[in-house]
Amino acid sequence: MKYIGAHVSISGGVENAPLNAAALGACAFAMFTKNQRQWNAPPYKTSSVEAFRENCQKHGFSDAQILAHDSYLINLGQPDPVKRQAAVKAFADELDRCRQLGVKLLNFHPGSSLKQVSDEEDISLIASSVRQALEEVPDVIAVFENTAGQGSNMGWNFDHLAAMLEQTGIPERCGVCLDTCHAFAAGFDLSSPEGYESFWQEFEKKIGLKFLKGMHLNDAKGVCGSRLDRHDSIGKGNIGLEAFKRLVEDHRTDDIPLILETPDEALWTEEIALLKSFASGN
Repeated sequence: MKYIGAHVSISGGVENAPLNAAALGACAFAMFTKNQRQWNAPPYKTSSVEAFRENCQKHGFSDAQILAHDSYLINLGQPDPVKRQAAVKAFADELDRCRQLGVKLLNFHPGSSLKQVSDEEDISLIASSVRQALEEVPDVIAVFENTAGQGSNMGWNFDHLAAMLEQTGIPERCGVCLDTCHAFAAGFDLSSPEGYESFWQEFEKKIGLKFLKGMHLNDAKGVCGSRLDRHDSIGKGNIGLEAFKRLVEDHRTDDIPLILETPDEALWTEEIALLKSFASGN
């Protein structure tokens, strides 16, 4: 099955996310667990948790079709130990919010060294932070997202991600979400059939398909290797429409959330329908 959707709003309550996804014709969705611009948020009301679960059931969203996302404020690679501990606490809270909702996957950007420590040191800090948070909260999988390679952000290549997964010491509680724009910006030429296949071969060699838990489907405003994290609408950027047709037809992307984070939300219904048509062979 192909689970195609978008990152939808939780405005008015987290229980609205599945309703917003269903209105788009989606069969998957991503969401923030709380206001992503704030460190703290009030606990969920029991009524909101129950309504979220009921709305997911009503519209056919299983835990395999939902990819939560943590706050962009969290930096698990923060070199300062006091600030890093605050980040771990916030990440553990995000994991626990997923657990309460029955959501199994929490997607996050690994973190940044802020150019204060080496890449190797920061990878170890990130892995340690993730392990600490996972030990506090059961059942939820921490899903590392590949990055575009801007600044001192970790995770833009598969060696980074493989090292993080290994160093957590609990790889069964971890996974990877691949963002197409980020991959393209980091130097993977997804626009060509050869570059697309090379991308998957390297992922399988260095990480393994068993760790693939989701994807973000975004075209790219920048050129390949630009390290520019600027999403574009499907088929309107430098990756191109054929690459997304190839991706949706690929069996390697079965049974995971395929999530749009494209910039024009008014196009999401159209983009979802288009990607679904590729999946069905129409």
